[in-house]
Amino acid sequence: MTPDLPAYGLWPLVVMNVLVFALFALGFTRPRTRRDWRSFGVFTAFLVALFAEMYGFPLTLYLLSSWFGPQFGLPGAFTHDGGHLLNALIGWRGDPHVSPPHLLSSLLIGGGFWLVAWAWAVLYRAQQQRGLARSGPYAWMRHPQYAGFVLILTGFLVQWPTLLTLLMYPVLVVMYRRLARLEEAEARRSLGRAYAEYADHTPAFLPRWGRHARRTPGHPV
Repeated sequence: MTPDLPAYGLWPLVVMNVLVFALFALGFTRPRTRRDWRSFGVFTAFLVALFAEMYGFPLTLYLLSSWFGPQFGLPGAFTHDGGHLLNALIGWRGDPHVSPPHLLSSLLIGGGFWLVAWAWAVLYRAQQQRGLARSGPYAWMRHPQYAGFVLILTGFLVQWPTLLTLLMYPVLVVMYRRLARLEEAEARRSLGRAYAEYADHTPAFLPRWGRHARRTPGHPV
């Protein structure tokens, strides 16, 4: 894209991106209950708010340029490059796609996708064997899929922060935490002591580096 030309009003691109990421989330989360669908709905709303401002209408850039443009050096013309607000805050003047915030966001988003896909493969194999998933990412944390989605959301927020997504981000994090607790309660009821012992040695979301979770003999998955 030419940096001095507006790059908005691309609503088909908004729809395409929302569908791609929403279908990805739907395929890996497979919502079953009402609370699952509510979480998926909020995640989809986050995507709509993100991509609508990225390619549709730059509401956040419009408001912030009007209020704080001179102080933070925000562009007067609404360009796609101008939507990378963190670049303006750190004074980056080069290609926004190779700026530190954009590279960090790429690592977070890519790592989140990788973690979700890896966790899903391990969980699916464990369910097929009617066992407890405790290998792969489940050896380091009890909820790698939710952790992966938080990484993806964080990456999007770093790359393209908007007022709406900033408000929705903590809501989604709290919802994922609540879902994790509900799933753990169900696992404790169905798996009993096996899950209790696993939970005692494995953190929920943040792995304890250097302290690998124990694996019980006879449980390869």
